[in-house]
Amino acid sequence: MSAKKQRLRLSDVAQLAGVSPATASLVLNKRVTGNVRIPPETQERVFAAAAKLGYVADPVAQSLAKGRNGLLGVFTFEAIFPITQRDFYYPFLVGIESAAETLGYDLLLFTSASTGDGRRRIYRNGQNRLRLADGAILLGIEDSKDELRALVEEGYPFVFVGRRELPGAELSYTAADYASATAALIDRIYNAGHRRIAYIGVDQHTESALDRRRGYQEGLLHNGLPFDEELMCLVPDARFDQTAMQKLLELGVTAVVVEIGPIISAVLNACKEMALDVPGDMSLGVLGNPFGDMEDMSYFSGFSIPREEMGAQAVHLLIRMLNENSFHGPQRVVLPCTPVTGSTIAPPRSRA
Repeated sequence: MSAKKQRLRLSDVAQLAGVSPATASLVLNKRVTGNVRIPPETQERVFAAAAKLGYVADPVAQSLAKGRNGLLGVFTFEAIFPITQRDFYYPFLVGIESAAETLGYDLLLFTSASTGDGRRRIYRNGQNRLRLADGAILLGIEDSKDELRALVEEGYPFVFVGRRELPGAELSYTAADYASATAALIDRIYNAGHRRIAYIGVDQHTESALDRRRGYQEGLLHNGLPFDEELMCLVPDARFDQTAMQKLLELGVTAVVVEIGPIISAVLNACKEMALDVPGDMSLGVLGNPFGDMEDMSYFSGFSIPREEMGAQAVHLLIRMLNENSFHGPQRVVLPCTPVTGSTIAPPRSRA
């Protein structure tokens, strides 16, 4: 005979209490409601029997009985789980974890199931893998809107970290107000005396990039500056070099605003190779707090993205969606960015 103690079963509790297993299940899983009438003395016998035997109700069974399992999914469309605290997505995940813990939810991470083509997928063999969780928070840049549309049609609750638009549907998300922050940065550069301000970014059309570019144009308009297509410098794969910088100089540019990512290093390298001083010869505003291998992020003038708060607010929105079963509209929060003074913006000086 095995020395291992035999696992207690619900039927053992029911037998000791003198009730049916169904009654014991209703009592221990706290499903005795107005429609289910079990005398108080019977309930007391069940609890006493469970205590005597040391039986603990299965938390999974309890949660499933309520239609919930207390899990929130976190799905990423790209390999973003950070190794270091300087990773772009690290603060988002910190905010998600902190809010989930505060609200009493566990997190289920979906990280690695690709289809063989390097793309991460929510659906596998037509099945929504996120169904393991009550709802999910999505991060990263998706290459297609098809899976988002499938989630909407299925009625599965999810919140995106970052603004997402889907034609014909309204999605829930937490976002940073990139447009207002970028416009305010243009105001600052204008007030420093610059009149030819260029925009440098990567040639892609994500919602966050479009928001920044809209803010750039709004900032120019607010200060009475014309929008010049030649000053909108969008390059593939962050390939900004001396040739691109020389063209901007010839167009009279004295200041640039730059999207975050490797493009910042490319711009700085071009300035260094051309012996251009920042901000003496070229002022530079960064459209978000840089990340990665930058030595001193506070050196740059620009604004800071509320990443941790965006992650936390995504959890709060998702819980609200789960609790408000009759609510069918989108849940959205747009958070302000924080200006960063830095030291890369200065009045323009005349050039020889």
